[in-house]
Amino acid sequence: MSKSSPNSSAASGKASEISLSSDEIRRLCEFLYRRTGMTFGESKRYYIERRVADRMSAAEMRTFPAYFSYLQTSESEVEHLINIFTVNETYFYREEHQLHCLGRSLLPDIVRNRKPGDLVRIWSVPCSTGEEPYSVAIWLLENWPMVDAYHIEIVGSDIDTEALLKAQEGVYGERALSRLPSHVIDRYFEPPRDDQRRLIRDLRESVKFTSVNLVDDASVAAQGRFDVVFCRNVLIYFDDGSRERTANNLYDALNPGGYLCLGHTESMSRISKRFRLRRFEDAIVYQRPEGS
Repeated sequence: MSKSSPNSSAASGKASEISLSSDEIRRLCEFLYRRTGMTFGESKRYYIERRVADRMSAAEMRTFPAYFSYLQTSESEVEHLINIFTVNETYFYREEHQLHCLGRSLLPDIVRNRKPGDLVRIWSVPCSTGEEPYSVAIWLLENWPMVDAYHIEIVGSDIDTEALLKAQEGVYGERALSRLPSHVIDRYFEPPRDDQRRLIRDLRESVKFTSVNLVDDASVAAQGRFDVVFCRNVLIYFDDGSRERTANNLYDALNPGGYLCLGHTESMSRISKRFRLRRFEDAIVYQRPEGS
């Protein structure tokens, strides 16, 4: 990569020509941390510079100081910057064992004291481009006999607004669909077009999508409370402070007795003692105790 002088002047205006000083890296990472809870540093210099260069080019900014000043006054640019730094790696039926657990253990426990027609809320956060909340909807339709007996509300949330737009569009390629049985694809997706398939309208309308910042208390509280929360593979990007704050927000987002499902490399036991660890046949999950 061709670099300019350490004062980060992008003289040519090309997105590929930018070099940030250590102080500029620090300032940007602190800014991102305050806004998202995500931690970056000098070890991610190449990753950071490429993304900042892209945004500087799009905003027609020739120097990092000018761009950083622009960030202080433009919420839309902050949104673009956050979007470009988020990771959207997902596919349908990812960590399928948790879906088995949802249908065989979690939901039967949740509805045991509820009447037919009562509301059951399930939250996928971060939901990326929608594969996870749509997987929940498809799985329940295919595998949970009581799905029509209750009012199931599925919400998908993410900080990446561009990912949310793609989720609402509901168009996916071969890789995203690779773990779905062919009969499920044919049942819930429109015929292929340009090697992609779109979810049928009923499925697209079965999931509500919202923007949320997990480290922002008010943002999480605005979503209401849920019976099951899937929050997978996001805590690994946070430091201890952001993890603890997110854990508290997720705890408050659960109804008493509600369940939290994390990624297979994540453990709430090392972050918060407020949750009860539950071992089921298909998965280990965390529960907000009844009466808490």
